[in-house]
Amino acid sequence: MFTKMMRKNEGFTLIELMIVIAIIGILAAIAIPQFSAYRMRSYNAASEADLRNAATAQEAYYVDTQKYLANPNGLIGTTYGLFLSQGVTIGGALSGAQYQMSAYHGSGNKTYQIVGPGGSVTALP
Repeated sequence: MFTKMMRKNEGFTLIELMIVIAIIGILAAIAIPQFSAYRMRSYNAASEADLRNAATAQEAYYVDTQKYLANPNGLIGTTYGLFLSQGVTIGGALSGAQYQMSAYHGSGNKTYQIVGPGGSVTALP
């Protein structure tokens, strides 16, 4: 009789398993949207950081040649130390003695712009 009672108490009941599954579902419902927001912020931060690095590379190019590049993709490489993060696209233009560059990540939701020399990075609306 004692062995029959021991055998009955092994394992979990259906209600206990359903409660555990419900708790896991609630935690997943909270965590997944937060994870998506963290990923979006990291994509945006990568494009912003690459834009700052491109501005530094533009200034280094100016020191060497006394002019800015209209296309910042010419700065990519070891000469001026500009390496873009995966998925980041950068573009630019010249206006007199100023350069304007913008960068965005293909999976991000913001485009960043800088007008130099000496400008600060701003998010475009």
